[in-house]
Formats: sequence, structure tokens, C-alpha cells
Amino acid sequence: MRIALLQITTNADKMANFEHLRQAAEYAAKKGARVLVFPEATSQAFGTGRLDKQAENLDGEFATAVRELASELGVVIVAGMFVPADTVEKEGKKIDRVHNTALITGAGLHQGYRKIHTYDAFGYRESDTVKPGEELMLFEVDGVSFGVAICYDIRFPEQFKQLAREGAQIIVVPTSWQDGPGKVEQWQVLSRARALDSTTWIAACDQARPQEERKGPTGAGHSVVVDPTGKVVAEAGYEEETLIVDIDLSELEKVRNSIPVL
Repeated sequence: MRIALLQITTNADKMANFEHLRQAAEYAAKKGARVLVFPEATSQAFGTGRLDKQAENLDGEFATAVRELASELGVVIVAGMFVPADTVEKEGKKIDRVHNTALITGAGLHQGYRKIHTYDAFGYRESDTVKPGEELMLFEVDGVSFGVAICYDIRFPEQFKQLAREGAQIIVVPTSWQDGPGKVEQWQVLSRARALDSTTWIAACDQARPQEERKGPTGAGHSVVVDPTGKVVAEAGYEEETLIVDIDLSELEKVRNSIPVL
């Protein structure tokens, strides 16, 4: 299974971000990648304005454009976007919350995973504007079972273990990781630990580090592919970069039999 991690930086306008996605996807498809993983918040980067203003359902402009592109290229695309959720009141103000969603589209698929664990840490409160999801999600491409998680989910091993119990062989993790002292090191440890916890392949795609200063989790690069033994197979740097990796699943059951943590 050839996959691509497309570590890009997105901005405020979702259709401008789609054009960036399109160019990166065309390159990866030409290289033979079958599943293309983009970062969390591909449709609109954190720190670039209210998410509810451009949020859309899975039949919206951005999601439809990605679906048509995936069909045209003959690939499956996983990309972060925001879907309208609910309205809550806080401190006398009404807030239109969204679901932080990983769109999965192509090869007859068109569905969205809603991020379960909102990023309420390091002084940031994602749950103020994002409603948590409740359901795990798996999808299948060419007989290979994929699980899905988003960013902060990677700090919760039980989610990854349960995805593996339900059949996931590869878990894709669109991410927009908060930069700062020690954060890249935490990301590297967590991605390897989740591979070991679940004995699955981890394919985690982060936003590249933006050139301008933004508030919130806006990306620190270092997208990574980790095998079920915790070995890093490929890792990006801080800048925009595409990783194309051939994942060999032939040894997966052998690993799970030798390390029966599930």
C-alpha cells in the first residue's frame, strides 16, 4: 500500500486551500500513492478566523471539490475540515460550534470522522468552539483496513488500541500540532508509542510550521510514518514536504503474535 503524507500549510480561505491541496495531490498521485493524507484543518488553518464562518457539511463546496478530485485522480484523500455542530451559550454569548472532522473521500467513500478528544490543554480550549465526536471510524481501501484519529487523539492510547481491535492495520492521523518548547519531542514519542500500543502502522500528517506567527495549534511539521514495532520509517522536517511510503503489511500478524498487547 503506497501512501502519501502531504505536509502543507493552509490559511484562511478554504477554496484557496483546496487549490494547494489539489497541486499536492496531483504530485502524489503521479508518484503512485493510493491514499493521500493531509493535515488537520486543511480547509481552514487554526488562528485564521472563526471556524464556523466557513464550516460546511460533507456536500459543501470544499468537500465536494475534494471528492471530485479524488475521483479524477483515482485515489482516496483524507483531509481535515470543519462541519457545523451546535450552538451553545457561554458567558452570555452564543457560540456556533463545529465538528473538527477528517474527510475521507474517494473509491466509493465519502464520510467524516469527528475528533473525539478536543484540545483543551496548554492554555487552549478547543471545546469552546468544537463539539467532540463520539464514534470511532474505520474505512477500507484495496482490502486494507484504516483507522482514523485527529491530532490530540494521539495522547489517548485506548482509542488506538480499540481501532486495532476492530481491524485497523494502518491508522491515519491528520494533525495541526501546537509548536513550542518540547512539543516536537512529545509528538515524536507519542506517535511511536501509539504504534507500539496498538501494533499498527501510524501515518500522521501535520501542518507544516507557518511562516507567520499565529495563535493556537498551527503546526510544527514532522509528519511521520511509524511501523508496528515503533520504528520510524519516514519523517519530515518543519517545512512543507511530501512523504511517499510503501507500507508492507505482510509482517503485521507476526508482530501482533509476538507482541500480543491487544
